[in-house]
Amino acid sequence: MLNKLYRREALLRQPNGLIPSRFAMPLIRLGVLTMMSQTHRINYEPFADQTGRGVKVGIIDSGVNPAHPHVGGVAGGARISSGDSDSSGDYLDYIGHGTAVAGAIREKAPDAELYAVKVFDRALTTKIAAIIKAIDWCIEKEIDVINLSLGTVNVEHREKIETAVARAEEKGIAIVAAREMSGQPSLPGCLPPVIGVDLNWECPRDIYRLRGSNDDPIFVASAYPRQIPGVPRERNLSGISFAVANMTGFVTRATEFAPNASAERLKQLLIEASAKE
Repeated sequence: MLNKLYRREALLRQPNGLIPSRFAMPLIRLGVLTMMSQTHRINYEPFADQTGRGVKVGIIDSGVNPAHPHVGGVAGGARISSGDSDSSGDYLDYIGHGTAVAGAIREKAPDAELYAVKVFDRALTTKIAAIIKAIDWCIEKEIDVINLSLGTVNVEHREKIETAVARAEEKGIAIVAAREMSGQPSLPGCLPPVIGVDLNWECPRDIYRLRGSNDDPIFVASAYPRQIPGVPRERNLSGISFAVANMTGFVTRATEFAPNASAERLKQLLIEASAKE
């Protein structure tokens, strides 16, 4: 029986809601290898000397179980709803998705400060208003990196999401999200300020790769989360949700390396340390 906190994610789609990215893979550590060629970079763990120390990471998801051994505690959190019933303490994860995401980030950035920003409860679906409020919560708490292992292909939400992303970018917050879902551009991951992520089932978990151009980069990471002892990989969670989480780990390391870098500069550092597909 799969650990109850790492259940296979159920993709529940609603016309006006946001859903978590269906598939995910683990992050790859980012090493500053700007003097090396892309050929040589491929065997190096990116930003291997960084551990995320001093970096605050907001995980907008189903909450987190702080007691899970892959998580090792959180620095804080909140439950965010589309209405007025927010709670500063009720961020426990009941479905396991956010905990698995947090475990993948913690593996790559063990010294980062993780914050559980809960927008899903018993099902992996929520409303756009909750996501916008969650991003604003992260801005208010001076979060450095936001992990969004979720997205929407509903273009009607684009203006609201663009505005929220712009507010975060103005405060120097890096947002990591899925670039596309089911072959369609996914919001917010397809927006220029966001670090857009795709998955590769063959990508090693300790690197990430680059696809596209330097002007329009797509960061590619493994679709597998941290392995659970005794559980075969094929029975664990997998997919773009964890590719995003894994990439967030590397972004967290890069943020420690360049703590005052703008979102655009951070993206350039990630490009320099990446392996070409």
